[in-house]
Amino acid sequence: MSAATERPNDDQTEASRPTVGQAAVVFNPIKVDIDAIKESVARYEAEAGWPETLFFETSADDPGQGPTAEAIAAGATLVIAAGGDGTVRAVAEGLRGADVSLALLPSGTGNLLARNLKLTLNDLDHSIESAFTGRDRAIDIARIKIEREDRSVDQHSYLVMAGLGIDAKMIANTDDDLKAKAGWLAYVKAIAVVAKDKDTLNFRYKLDQGRERHVRAHSIMVGNCGSLPANILLMPDAAVDDGVFDVLILDPKSVFGWLQILGKVFWENGVLSRTKAGRKLSTGDVDALKYTTGTTLALRLAKPEEIELDGDGFGKAMAFKTWLEPGGLTVRVPADS
Repeated sequence: MSAATERPNDDQTEASRPTVGQAAVVFNPIKVDIDAIKESVARYEAEAGWPETLFFETSADDPGQGPTAEAIAAGATLVIAAGGDGTVRAVAEGLRGADVSLALLPSGTGNLLARNLKLTLNDLDHSIESAFTGRDRAIDIARIKIEREDRSVDQHSYLVMAGLGIDAKMIANTDDDLKAKAGWLAYVKAIAVVAKDKDTLNFRYKLDQGRERHVRAHSIMVGNCGSLPANILLMPDAAVDDGVFDVLILDPKSVFGWLQILGKVFWENGVLSRTKAGRKLSTGDVDALKYTTGTTLALRLAKPEEIELDGDGFGKAMAFKTWLEPGGLTVRVPADS
């Protein structure tokens, strides 16, 4: 039985249930109704016997790392991230190395980590109740160093996916105002723009201790977990706690290549892989879509390209190195999950 599917025994489950501590909410005021959150928090903290929760607001200049550091300094043992994927990623980055649990209050368009953990997405009270009464689960956190065209290097964390190519270009071409109003429908226009782009990635990469490879492809994605909105299972074998990330190289060279990708992602991954009988019918890799796994990936591009982390654009990269920290983040999940 794999680490991703192993069930904790009763003793482990009991031990992972939280004791009373200090909760803090790090929230994005643009994404959430803070008054409704405060009302729900007050009710469930009292029922669970926790002290009054602390609140810290993010800003355009600081999406969550600073407020999270303030929460830790104030004695928080549980930080509830209330916002979109960017808020969750920033709070998780701030929690690295701290003995503090992360609870999710899904808001926004993607809710990528919440989807992969199979958490409730549209039930405020259930999410808050789970924060105070749930159990802790250790998951992997991915780290990445991005080298820019001017040779400067910045370092970040991500929880779901890093990508170059089609996905990053799509995000870069998405209108933020339209996204706020229309959600994932805002990506339709961006997809149309990117579909006309015939420019492919030209890069060299080295996975773990393997040999360096030279590749031309439309996209490369590194996934800590593999589910996307609209029930798209991009990486069916990716698990958030298996100690490895999944690497996907996407390179359709014709209309037939795109049909291979659609068949693989929507039929095999989306339908067949969800049952034991269906998994036996899997065709494996196709020419336009190849999967592999690893723990460290170093990549250098022939020219700067757009890069995305957890659904947010992070500018242009000339190179990057990414690796996993297995079990590096503790997430609060419902007690019965």
